Amino acid sequence: MKVAVEGCCHGELDKIYESISYLENKEGVKVDLLLCCGDFQAVRNEGDMKCMAVPVKYRHMQTFYKYYSGEKKAPVLTIFIGGNHEASNHLQELPYGGWVAPNIYYLGYAGIVRFKGVRIGGLSGIFKSHDYKKGHFEFPPYSPDSLRSVYHIRNIDVFKLKQIKMPIDIFMTHDWPRGIYYYGNTNQLLRQKKFLRQEVESGTLGSPAAAELLDHLQPTYWFSAHLHVKFAALMQHEAEKNAAPKITKFLSLDKCLPHRDFLQIVEVADRPGSSEHLEYDPEWLAILKATDSLQKPSCNFWNPPQDNGLHTRWDFSASEEAMMEVMSDLSGDLCIPENFSLTVPAYDPSCPQPNAHPVYSTNPQTTELCATLGLTDIYILAGKAYGEEGATGVTEEEEDGDSTGSIDEPSEYPTDTSGLSSSYNPDEITIEDEWEEEEDEGVECTEGKGTDAVVPEGQVGSQDSDRDSSPQREMANRLILPPPCSTPESEAPLRSLRPLSLPPPSASLSQGSSEEEGGLTPARVPKRTSGETTQGSASHTGGTPQIKRRNQSIYTAVEDEESEG
Repeated sequence: MKVAVEGCCHGELDKIYESISYLENKEGVKVDLLLCCGDFQAVRNEGDMKCMAVPVKYRHMQTFYKYYSGEKKAPVLTIFIGGNHEASNHLQELPYGGWVAPNIYYLGYAGIVRFKGVRIGGLSGIFKSHDYKKGHFEFPPYSPDSLRSVYHIRNIDVFKLKQIKMPIDIFMTHDWPRGIYYYGNTNQLLRQKKFLRQEVESGTLGSPAAAELLDHLQPTYWFSAHLHVKFAALMQHEAEKNAAPKITKFLSLDKCLPHRDFLQIVEVADRPGSSEHLEYDPEWLAILKATDSLQKPSCNFWNPPQDNGLHTRWDFSASEEAMMEVMSDLSGDLCIPENFSLTVPAYDPSCPQPNAHPVYSTNPQTTELCATLGLTDIYILAGKAYGEEGATGVTEEEEDGDSTGSIDEPSEYPTDTSGLSSSYNPDEITIEDEWEEEEDEGVECTEGKGTDAVVPEGQVGSQDSDRDSSPQREMANRLILPPPCSTPESEAPLRSLRPLSLPPPSASLSQGSSEEEGGLTPARVPKRTSGETTQGSASHTGGTPQIKRRNQSIYTAVEDEESEG
């Protein structure tokens, strides 16, 4: 089946679906599934925008509300994970996943589902060592700190995913697994994103928790976003026993902007005879049931049970009996019910309410799933704890100021030095920097551009300040990954591939000198145009949609340091 993969959505659903439609018409293909790798921004109304970690002046309704209200319906089944710019109050209603609109499914804090027999998993949020061991304690109205900590991943969710034993086909995270940049064209990555050099050279770029999951799950495909750059890599895992070593094809894509590599189609082998509907995964649901008692909505640190003599149980993997119990709970029907319903009023363009306060409610989908499987709605638990302890809500003045977040605490990774330095780091990135990128004048990068598409020339802009991490704040231990498959890091691991697909699972490794990211033969990605003609731009025919963004003026000044020619 044809799977469209998209990087950071940033609420631009209309543009993404338009681009898919254009690609389908141009290439004569039919996209079966869209996967979005975070920063989805499922904003339903003005109140939701106040629960999104962006400065006030950059809050825009975008187009998700049209799909939430029923004005439009997603033309292709869409599955997404959360990133670090989300309407967190909305997503917290669905801790185990659920429909945010008809045909648009959120995977929850962590989740695994099946579509056409393909197992698709994901982990929402980004890694921050000082919040990693805490529970999901946040509840709206958020404080300046909890507005940010709410999207930080937790070790309880990673622990659940590490109970998976059966093969995973596709896995998604918003930030990259730490160390994955060594398995693609690292030199080209650093030409495009010069400010990443310090973290790449020190081995601190990316999420150590995601690297841990990559080593455990070893999926066929791993998709990410967050760094606003297209990057492909091919990682061969260590062989287990007498089995052939598994290979993971990694792909990260850009944000949805004109002339950017934000969309690619991957051909994934489905299972003939499998259901055409989105389905629950019995192994995952059995793990949710087994680990339900471990969940605590507390900001206190929690360590997962281990085989160290201190715990009566440390293995929460799903037995065949547990999976059969799940099947019995669901009456033998794994199809995810299409039970979406509005939980708050949708935005009405004819009657804007800029002073509306966020509305918080439980979600019937979560209530139904919890009742069916005997799970705990951790959003309700967090609400009860919040009511007992009390909290201070966010004011707009606080939101637009600097916030250092929680005090860093040592992580479970033994070499974490996140609390050891307070010196100024010019590459450190804050929420505010991410949306107010300064233009790096006089810097132009004309080498290293991939040959996958003809990109119209554009303004050479700034480096993307789009990560909520830094070496000083989270020098978490770099996991030791297997050595790269090709010797020089600039060499490509794979050359001969079909268009519209990443390397097939059985592809062999070879050395080459491709200038393309990671050496992968890329899909022919349609380039959105901003509606403006720049010198040297490729001419556009009538078949190419001329897309002009409502907030184009915001973005034209923040192009990456990359060649547009």
